[in-house]
Formats: sequence, structure tokens, C-alpha cells
Amino acid sequence: MPTLRVRAMNAIRLAAAAAGILLAASACRPPQPPPTDEPPKPQTGARATELRDAIQAPIDKAKAAGDTVQEAAERQRAEIDAATQ
Repeated sequence: MPTLRVRAMNAIRLAAAAAGILLAASACRPPQPPPTDEPPKPQTGARATELRDAIQAPIDKAKAAGDTVQEAAERQRAEIDAATQ
């Protein structure tokens, strides 16, 4: 049967191991960001410009095609009007 001294040493080792585990577990949490009253500022730069250009390019292309079709239709109407008079 272990003596009182051995039991006390085992209890101290167990407490030290538990404290070490708790300390290691508390270190695993990420730090909390500081609270702010204002929302984060939007990021502007090359990436925002690339996105805007990627969205705007097909719109511009469609407008140019629409203008071309409209001009061709006006020419066709003018030719038809000239031929029927």
C-alpha cells in the first residue's frame, strides 16, 4: 500500500498535468478582434478595377452590337423607302 507521501506526490503530478493541459487548451483559441463602432472600409485597388472591368466589358460589347444593328436597320429602311418612291 502506497504511503501518504507517495499519494501526495501523485496528486501534485496529476494537478500539474491538468494545469498544463488547461494552459495548452486555452492557448489554442484565436484572439478576439477588438470591437469597432464603424464598419470595415472597402478595399479598393487593382482587384476592384479588374472586377468592374470584367463586368462592364460584356455590357459595352452588347451596346456596340446594338448600335451596329440599329444603324443597319436604318440603312435598310432608307434603301426600301428610296426603292418604293
